[in-house]
Amino acid sequence: MKTTLHKSDSRGHAERGWLTSWHTFSFADYHDPERVHFGVLRVLNDDIIAGGMGFPTHPHDNMEIITIVRKGTLAHKDSMGNEGVIEAGDIQVMSAGTGVRHSEFNALPDTAAELFQIWLFPNQKNVEPRYEQLKLEENARNNKFQQIISPNADDAGLWIHQDAWFHLAKIDGGTTLQYDLKKSGNGVYLLVIEGAVSVGDQKLNRRDGLEIEDVESFEITAGEGAEVLLMEVPMRG
Repeated sequence: MKTTLHKSDSRGHAERGWLTSWHTFSFADYHDPERVHFGVLRVLNDDIIAGGMGFPTHPHDNMEIITIVRKGTLAHKDSMGNEGVIEAGDIQVMSAGTGVRHSEFNALPDTAAELFQIWLFPNQKNVEPRYEQLKLEENARNNKFQQIISPNADDAGLWIHQDAWFHLAKIDGGTTLQYDLKKSGNGVYLLVIEGAVSVGDQKLNRRDGLEIEDVESFEITAGEGAEVLLMEVPMRG
C-alpha cells in the first residue's frame, strides 16, 4: 500500500471576507505543482460562507461537481431551471457536461454555511447537464460505510459520470472498519472530517487527508470518535 499524508495545515488557504476556504488541491490563487489532483479527483474545498453571501452566477463544463453541506443551508439556482435549498445533511450532484451556469448562496442571513465542494473529471465528455440532490440518513453511517456516490443510478446514494464511489462513516473510538475497493486500479482519498484515525502506521487528525494507492482493501481504526469521507476514484481519466 502506497500512502501520502496531507496535514490539514498544509492545504491552501483563502480569506475573502465572506468566504473562508481550504484547498486540498491547487485552486484559484493556490498552486502547488505536487498537489494538482489525485487521479480524477481535481478539487476538494472545505468552505465556510458567511450569512447571506455566496457565489454569483458562473459557468462550468465537463466536470462532476459534488457538494456536501455540513452546517447551515445553501440556496442553488441554475440554467437548467433548478432552484431550491440544500440543507445540512444533504448532498448535491451536478454534471456540468456541455455547460451549465449556476449560483450558490448561503440562504440564512446570520448563520455561516459549512460545506465540502468536490470536483471530478468525468469519464464522458459533453453529456447533457443534470442536477440531483438527496438528504442523507445520518444513522446509516454509524460504524459502517454509507455509500453516497457511485456510477450506478440504481445503487445507494447519487450517481455520477465516473467509476467513483464515495462513502461516509462515523466510527466509535477503538473500532476498526475494513474498506474493500470496488474497482481494481482505483485509489482512495481519505479525509478525516472530525476526530482521529489510523491507517497502517499513518495517524490522521481532524481535516488531515491521506492518498491511498496500490491496494485492494485497508483498515481504518478510530483513535477516538471520528467521522471520515472516503473517495474512491480512478487514478487515470
